[in-house]
Amino acid sequence: MTRNPQLSLGSVTDPIKVALLTDDPLMRAGLSSLLAQLGSIHVVERDAAEVALWDAGVDSDKTLTRLGEIRNLPMPAVAVVGDQAHVAPALAAGARGVVLRDQVGPGIHAALAAVRSGLTVMDAALAESLVPAQPAKAATTTTNGKGRGELTERERQVVQLLSEGLSNKLIADRLGISDHTAKFHVNGVMMKLGASTRTEAVVEAMRRGLIRL
Repeated sequence: MTRNPQLSLGSVTDPIKVALLTDDPLMRAGLSSLLAQLGSIHVVERDAAEVALWDAGVDSDKTLTRLGEIRNLPMPAVAVVGDQAHVAPALAAGARGVVLRDQVGPGIHAALAAVRSGLTVMDAALAESLVPAQPAKAATTTTNGKGRGELTERERQVVQLLSEGLSNKLIADRLGISDHTAKFHVNGVMMKLGASTRTEAVVEAMRRGLIRL
């Protein structure tokens, strides 16, 4: 697991302060009960939370519109969605983790802890559903061509920062490189991972184990 260097060891081991953001009373009751059983999690008000567990609701037609709420949250969020088709849009909207409503279980503790530490997390099955598996030879053949070639160490750093939702400018600032060089590395990552969007690149990197949780 890669830990955010800005977090102290104590903050990693302390109970996670989670805000439950849902309009569904049944969902709130179910999540509250689950989190209470897991321990090391304190359900708090939004202003005091380190992580939000944000629920898209049961109306799938309104989900895409509501996803914009995630961008305005002051803390990282794990999105709970009802349809697999909403996973990629949730990530694109800024969610740092995604789980399906009917699959919320004890594993949510690990997801919340990882997101608090600055990581982006997703169930492996969801990641594979978003980006089809590449042929086995794709990872070992020449770097010419879409979706082929091993990432360099710098490109691994870049894709890790992409998973944190950083823009090219912020990636450049974090790595001490120019905006142009950051854009070059991002394009290289997307080409080698066979991705047409930054979200697809992150999902494929997670599927290949390039982003370690």
